[in-house]
Amino acid sequence: RDDIPVREGQMEISSAGDLGAQIRKARKEQGLTQADLAGASGVGVRFVSDLEAGKPTCELDKALKVVRMLGLRLQLEP
Repeated sequence: RDDIPVREGQMEISSAGDLGAQIRKARKEQGLTQADLAGASGVGVRFVSDLEAGKPTCELDKALKVVRMLGLRLQLEP
């Protein structure tokens, strides 16, 4: 729904591409390579690459591992 406001400091994620862009941004801000992030998250480099590219079929459990590794949090709100 477009009528739900996004709080300051939060990002609305409405597609796999949105999630991938935020993961890429956080990774770069932390000075990590895709290989660094993959190793620390326990996933493959190809997975990180696909996730950042917004591949819609990426596994949710693995994506959440990457999100947590970067210190990010996904939150659902009504």
